[in-house]
Amino acid sequence: MNFFAQISLKRNVTSLTEIHSWISVCIASMLFVAIWLLPVFAGIAQTLSVSDAEITPDSIITRELDEIVVSSRRTPVLRSDVKRSIQVINRQQIRESAAQDLAGLLSLVRSVDIRHRGTFGMQSDVNIRGGTFDQTLVLLNGVNLTDPQTGHHNLNVPVDLSSIERIEILHGPAARVFGPNAFNGAINIITKEPGDSHKKVSLSGGQHHFGSVGVSGGFGTGPLAHHLSLYGMTSDGFTDNTDFRSGNIFYRSQLGFDTGRLDLQTGYNEKAFGANSFYTPAYPDQFENTRAGFASLRWLPDGSLRLTPTVYWRRHHDRFELFRNEAPEWYAGHNYHRTDIVGASINWTHVNRFGISSIGIDYRFEHIYSNVLGYEMDQPMRVSGYDDAWFTHSYQRNGISLMLEQSVSHGPLSFSGGTLIYANSDLDTPFTLFPGLDLGWQLHDNWRWYATANRTLRLPTFTDLFYSGPTNLGNALLEPEEAFSLESGLKSTWQGLQFDFAAFRRWGVNMIDWVRRPEDNIWRSENLTEVNISGLEAGVVIPLGNQEVTDIASRALSMQYAYVHTDKSSGEFLSNYALDHLNHKLNITFTHPLTDHGGASTSVIWQNRAGSYLLYEDGEFTDTREFEPFWMIDLKVFYHVGSVRLFWEASNVTNTRYVDIANVPQPGRWMRAGLEYEF
Repeated sequence: MNFFAQISLKRNVTSLTEIHSWISVCIASMLFVAIWLLPVFAGIAQTLSVSDAEITPDSIITRELDEIVVSSRRTPVLRSDVKRSIQVINRQQIRESAAQDLAGLLSLVRSVDIRHRGTFGMQSDVNIRGGTFDQTLVLLNGVNLTDPQTGHHNLNVPVDLSSIERIEILHGPAARVFGPNAFNGAINIITKEPGDSHKKVSLSGGQHHFGSVGVSGGFGTGPLAHHLSLYGMTSDGFTDNTDFRSGNIFYRSQLGFDTGRLDLQTGYNEKAFGANSFYTPAYPDQFENTRAGFASLRWLPDGSLRLTPTVYWRRHHDRFELFRNEAPEWYAGHNYHRTDIVGASINWTHVNRFGISSIGIDYRFEHIYSNVLGYEMDQPMRVSGYDDAWFTHSYQRNGISLMLEQSVSHGPLSFSGGTLIYANSDLDTPFTLFPGLDLGWQLHDNWRWYATANRTLRLPTFTDLFYSGPTNLGNALLEPEEAFSLESGLKSTWQGLQFDFAAFRRWGVNMIDWVRRPEDNIWRSENLTEVNISGLEAGVVIPLGNQEVTDIASRALSMQYAYVHTDKSSGEFLSNYALDHLNHKLNITFTHPLTDHGGASTSVIWQNRAGSYLLYEDGEFTDTREFEPFWMIDLKVFYHVGSVRLFWEASNVTNTRYVDIANVPQPGRWMRAGLEYEF
């Protein structure tokens, strides 16, 4: 019996799950022995070719100046040392991209599948390596902002592109690093450091009455360092009921002390948009309004004591209208949801002769008030701001994570291993183990091989469990998703040229999807028995010519390819998410200067999606259609005049007609122009 109150009935685990559990216990036991006996054998560390100077915190900080540091482990690590498949979008790439929002930027990453409903990030689903949008964890400066109501809201992050310093995308499971729900990958958005002196104003406009304005700045006031940004955009939409407006405000500050920094970040995001055919083409006049606010407080230590406590809170409001204007008599009213997350964590890192040891403890409380999701409340509660709307249902769950990791280096060989020990009120067992191992071998100065093995899980969202509507039916008896993954790859760097290759295999059980039979009218949330995924990734970045002009425009060619295959086809079921993944994705980005003061960036994407969908025509579902492959080209041209940067950009230059999500209209060519002025 779990030490939390049991609040839902669960089915018996499958035999494959039991096998995975036994494997996890064996691996975790070996990890515990390795981690806790290390101090006993500290003397043996003299034989290792690792000196104190090489692994002290000060030396790590010094090396950060020369190379990007990423967070694919419990401790920060240099990108060249990462024993995983990870991509980093840096500040230069963000400025040169034609993307106006986070979703558009992430679509340029291989193995990342962005399925757009609304334009300019109004609502976009992010998937990694053939997974679903609920299987990707989203963090802001390392703080988990993933939405427990539904992954549709995961990209409701209150930062605009001008505030982002870089984005780290970890491909593959990361439960032992970031906790549950980092099932198929994690995205960590890193903002500019407070006090980074700059002041910028941006304006843009374009077709369909598109307009945007942004103001951002970094400054200091005595011991306090600040970063503040405000951004908004609006459009009438490219077709009926695709209009939108959105706004962000983000603030981050740091207060310095002799032993570290107190880091505060807070933000607010609001979106209101026409949701043409988002969830069913039978009712195209849908509308949605979302509001998200969050705050976090962290201690960032300096020196040898690496103890990092964090507390955070996030609240998300969602109002969904199936009928934006005139509703039929049978319509019961709009859906209202308020989701709250409260969390606290503490991470400890110890650097010693033997390597780097780290321990993390995380507590997370998730709660929802709704008029459709959860169990019925004894006493309804009024929805704030609406006199005629009431919350009638609620649900909550608690989770505690203990994460352990140890890294060791010996000459060209390196090792990191750890485990997540997880307990949650939604699970039958008192705790569950999710271990992982990473191995690395420096084959040559310019070549590195790695291999990983990880076990991971994902809890059902509140929508998976409870949502019921005219065309959907949730399932309160859903089991958590679980998977075991293997991966191996090669990385190489030589005179600016970067190459990497990875192959992976994931065995998944109890995979959650919304499915329907062709003769049925209801999408049902179900645990599919098994969905196994295999895939390949390859990428090369080629510097071209003189690199001394990077302050204006980089000169490089990037080619990235990803292939994903699933063992299980949809069969008699039509899959809404889990089986409609990208089979193939090719990204080509070419950036180059045009003059001494300007340049251009061209992005070409080709994608081929597996699966099929029901075509809706003339008021009824007619037949089953396969997703067709398509090419997409985006272009951006920019020119500097003193402190002013002028730009012109066009998305979908060739005006391609395509289907990203069944029956949801997608925009054709969309041109915009604007300027940025930096004080």
